[in-house]
Amino acid sequence: MHGRWIDMSWQSRTVSAWLPDGLADRPGTFSDATVRSAERAVAALQLVDRRIPTNWEPLARLLLRTEGIASSSIEGVRAPIAHVAAAELGATETAADWVADNLASVEASLSSTGDLEIDDLHRWHELLMRHSQLPDDMIGRFRPAPGWIGGMSPRDAAFVPPPPDHIDDLVGDLVRWINDDQLDAVTTAALAHAQFETIHPYGDGNGRLGRLLIGWILRRRGVIERLPPPISVLIARDPGGYLAGLHLFREIGSDDWVRWFANVATNAATASDEMVTAAQALLDEWVAATNHLRADSAARRLVPLLPGSPVVSSRTTATLLDTSERSARTALHELTALEILEPIDTPRHPGAGRPVRLYAATKLLEITAAWTR
Repeated sequence: MHGRWIDMSWQSRTVSAWLPDGLADRPGTFSDATVRSAERAVAALQLVDRRIPTNWEPLARLLLRTEGIASSSIEGVRAPIAHVAAAELGATETAADWVADNLASVEASLSSTGDLEIDDLHRWHELLMRHSQLPDDMIGRFRPAPGWIGGMSPRDAAFVPPPPDHIDDLVGDLVRWINDDQLDAVTTAALAHAQFETIHPYGDGNGRLGRLLIGWILRRRGVIERLPPPISVLIARDPGGYLAGLHLFREIGSDDWVRWFANVATNAATASDEMVTAAQALLDEWVAATNHLRADSAARRLVPLLPGSPVVSSRTTATLLDTSERSARTALHELTALEILEPIDTPRHPGAGRPVRLYAATKLLEITAAWTR
């Protein structure tokens, strides 16, 4: 065992909570099969990332959205993908906003440079929880009270993480260990994620924030430069393997967990490659469909930007293309006639005023949605 059960007081009753060992105190050697799995995962992720054209930034956002949606769906937060894209424009409410917040936190984590700091985790948590029901004094701060996973209380929970008075030390140890870069990137990401989930330092959002760490580590270690692998997509498809792996990590050892995670990362590389290929084929089709328009027309110029902005209005189109709203409306109508865009209806914030007409590249969004089901 790599930790111990300790007594904790909850509502004047004694319950047991798991206090994990620090990662520096866990064995750092792994079976040959696990080492090879991690090596394959690193190579697969690097290969796919290098295949992406350096100037195709819109695709990065398309795959970011996939990762954000999948990470949210694991926690039971779901919304139509077009609504999520609309939420990024401030045009929807409720679940779509929460998923959009997840996307914003993914982007923020991937843009962070240098060593990891606890303040980074707090900042990402603040972005993640903007539309949550978590009390303000628990957003961007470690939980001040006992937590639990499953059940109605710590007494019948599936797992009880460490008491709050241990969180500062445990997260501090985790951050120092991550910054040491002692193991390969995939093994580091696997162990860091599992330890973060074991500590469960926040009142809510721990699963999503723990998955942010995966992309941050892979980016920091140079495994990825352009695109986050859709690891949450693959985790969402095997929740039983995920939960079993975390249990093994906590109470038995790291080897099986790291090997499972490495295999997921390898499959995520394949998924990323397939999404990129499908999106590129669709864009090629759309470029061909607009060849009859003037080369400098707003409609032709908008097509290659749709992966990054798959839901647009006349105002956002005008901003994207640095043109007038009149020209933008013409472009939207032309692309609608070509069935590249279609008008959509989305839920509105109460008191939001006159609704804004939105258009979605639904076929492109469906490529992403297919991977998050």
